[in-house]
Amino acid sequence: MNISVIVPLLNEAESLPELCEWIGKVMSNHDFSYEIILVDDGSHDNSWDVITYLHSQNENIKGIKFRRNYGKAAALNTGFAAAKGDVVITMDADLQDSPDEIPELYRMIKEEKYDLVSGWKKKRYDSKLTKNLPSKLYNATARKVTGVKLHDMNCGLKAYKKEVIKSIEVYGEMHRFIPAIAKWAGFKRIGEKPVQHQKRKYGETKYGINRFINGFLDLLSITFVSKFGKKPMHLFGFLGTVIFLIGFVIALYLTYCRFFLQGYNMTSRPLFYFGLLALIIGTQLFLTGFLAELISRNSTERNHYLIEKELL
Repeated sequence: MNISVIVPLLNEAESLPELCEWIGKVMSNHDFSYEIILVDDGSHDNSWDVITYLHSQNENIKGIKFRRNYGKAAALNTGFAAAKGDVVITMDADLQDSPDEIPELYRMIKEEKYDLVSGWKKKRYDSKLTKNLPSKLYNATARKVTGVKLHDMNCGLKAYKKEVIKSIEVYGEMHRFIPAIAKWAGFKRIGEKPVQHQKRKYGETKYGINRFINGFLDLLSITFVSKFGKKPMHLFGFLGTVIFLIGFVIALYLTYCRFFLQGYNMTSRPLFYFGLLALIIGTQLFLTGFLAELISRNSTERNHYLIEKELL
C-alpha cells in the first residue's frame, strides 16, 4: 500500500464526508493505493455513524472508536499502530488541511528520502492575537530547545516513512513534538513544506489559549524524557551529589569553627541551617534518582486505550 492517511477527530461529523471524498479524489488522480484511518477520539455527536456509513461505501475508509476522549496523541498513536502504508500522512478533520498537498509530501518522502516532512502554514486564517503570535513564540522556543529547525512544529499535516511511526511512541499531549521525538529516535532527515491553510468550514476549534501553556510544559517534559528517561540517575544523582557535597563542606567548616574557635555558636548561624537543608535535599534527590532508575528499568512502554469499535 502506498499511503495511509490518519485523521484524528472529535465531533467532526459534518466535515468527514467532504474530507474523505477529497482525499479519495486525490488518490484516484495519482493512482495511489491507500487507506484512510479515521480515529474517533470519543465524539459525542454522530461522527461514528458517519464513519460507519463511509466505510460501507468505500472499503479504503477504516475507523477506530475510543470509548472516551483520550486526546490527539492517543488517537495518532493508535492510528500509527494500525497503518499499513509505506508513507503515512496525518491531517486534521476540520478541512483546514488540504489533501491536495498529499502527492508532494509523498514525493518528498519517497524521492528526496526524508524520514519526516512537516507542513508549514505560512499564511494562516486564525486570530493573530490568540493563535498566530503565541504560535510563533512557541515554535521559536521549541526550535531552540529541541534543535529541530521547523517553523510550525505543531502543524497537523505531516508525512512519515513507515519506519518512523513504527519506531516512536506518542502519549499525553506529545503530538506537538513528534518531529523532536523522531529526531531523538535517530530519524534525522526532517524536512518542511509550505502548505495551504484553509478557513474552518464546519464547527468550532477544539483548542484554546491553554494549549500554548500546556505546550511549554510538554516541551520541558519531552526534553527531560528524551535526555534522562532511560537514565534518570544521571540527572537526579548528579544534582543530589553536588548539593550534598555543598552541605557536607558547610558542615565540616562549622564543625571546625565549633571546636577550634572559642565561643563559636554554630547553631545560631544561618549557614548552619543552609548546610543542613543542602544535606537533606541532596539525599532526597539522590534517592529520587535511584528510585526513578528502578522504575525506568522495570516499566513497560506501551499505551493502553479502551477501543469500543473498529472498522478495519
